Amino acid sequence: MENKRYTLYEKVAEDISHLVNQGTFRVGDRIPSVRKLSQQMNISITTVLEAYRLLEDRGLIECRPQSGYYVRPSFSNTTQPAISKPHARPTKVNINELAMMVHKNTRNPELIQLSAAIPNPELLPVDRINRTLSAITRRYRIQNISYEFTPGSKALRVQIARRALASGYSLTPDDLIITSGCQEAIMLALRVICRQGDTVAIESPTYYNFLQAIEMLGLRALEIPTHPQHGASIDALRYAIEHNTISACLFIPSFHNPLGSCMPDEKKKELVEMLSEYDIPLIEDDIYGDISFSYQRPKAAKAFDKKGNVILCSSFSKTVAPGYRVGWVVPGRFKAEVERLKSISSIATATPTQLAIAEFLANEGYDHHLRKIRKMYAKNTVSMAEAVSRLFPEGTKVTRPAGGHVLWVELPKCVDSLKLYEIALNAGITIAPGMIFSSQQRYRNFIRLNAAMWNDKIKEAIATLGRLVKGVTLQH
Repeated sequence: MENKRYTLYEKVAEDISHLVNQGTFRVGDRIPSVRKLSQQMNISITTVLEAYRLLEDRGLIECRPQSGYYVRPSFSNTTQPAISKPHARPTKVNINELAMMVHKNTRNPELIQLSAAIPNPELLPVDRINRTLSAITRRYRIQNISYEFTPGSKALRVQIARRALASGYSLTPDDLIITSGCQEAIMLALRVICRQGDTVAIESPTYYNFLQAIEMLGLRALEIPTHPQHGASIDALRYAIEHNTISACLFIPSFHNPLGSCMPDEKKKELVEMLSEYDIPLIEDDIYGDISFSYQRPKAAKAFDKKGNVILCSSFSKTVAPGYRVGWVVPGRFKAEVERLKSISSIATATPTQLAIAEFLANEGYDHHLRKIRKMYAKNTVSMAEAVSRLFPEGTKVTRPAGGHVLWVELPKCVDSLKLYEIALNAGITIAPGMIFSSQQRYRNFIRLNAAMWNDKIKEAIATLGRLVKGVTLQH
């Protein structure tokens, strides 16, 4: 009986897998409920549950409490890069000129934009947030044009504090300071903690704006080996701490840019506890935390902070309105210094956009919006990753992110991504060359692609890039 039952639930699992592979059920779709499939196939509920557990173990589906089973993103045809291996020494940063060149081309409307990690405008709540802003300006005629002095709008801080529970930690509105985007929060944290010449530990590769900030402040960067799925190596970081004087760690634990990696909760806890042991602050960028491809948002590293040692930074730029520049920082034990520096450096964040975001959150439409964009970004990212694997030359590797909307692509070693960048520009496409993601000018054969959008125009751009990469490869 046991053998027969095992064979039956395995067959049911294979039938569901076949339907997913053939496109009957797509990423984000709800598959039949346990009871419904039991009735349709005239099998026991136990058999269906065993089949669904097997599919969960394979990573094909996920269970969402009180909702059912859904198809998960699948990167079945992709090979991902290995863990990075940067040099274990602090270095000065000198990438600003190259980064600014790439940044300049992101403003060119004639180019197909695959370089900047901008959200898909078609997935943003444009009409709703614009209506909200219009209503706010009429309702709060005087407040709307007045300063919202630091720490910022109380209404907005209340809404952010309420949402913090989803990230695994609790806040009061007084724990928060509103900033002009996440990048200002990062800059405030670095300026409060570090002095010129200090060393900051970063993931390798890392977001190039971090490197620009480190360069501008006269700091040094120490790159830590980072796995494309599990994030920074805790062991390597401990070794770095024991052999260098490190003033701060600047990490993106959840859905890293450009890797898309998500550090498991137990590793986040280990990271926070280790840094607390050495009294080294962690500056946590959690800007992509809400864009999980799973129904469940990962915990922030802040959730494991017991001493106020984690400075959490985030914004609504990736999920609601990038142009509104509404971000926030939870400075922990550095609150007084961060608040004072914010007041001196920019006085306040724009009032109308703070009030509009607060109203949008209060109307409880944000969670519904997140469910929509998570599903679409998962589909788009998988589609682009599979297209890269299919259309780029043999030996190409691409990450398998669990959230966000960027891909980190390793090309054959003979490909110089800066030269590819120049060739792609001539073809009307802009990409982000790998060197700008490293203080050590590493990753010359890597590029970052923005997978937020997936349409016929983007498909053709990926096909064109594939031909260009093949052309460069053949020359060698």
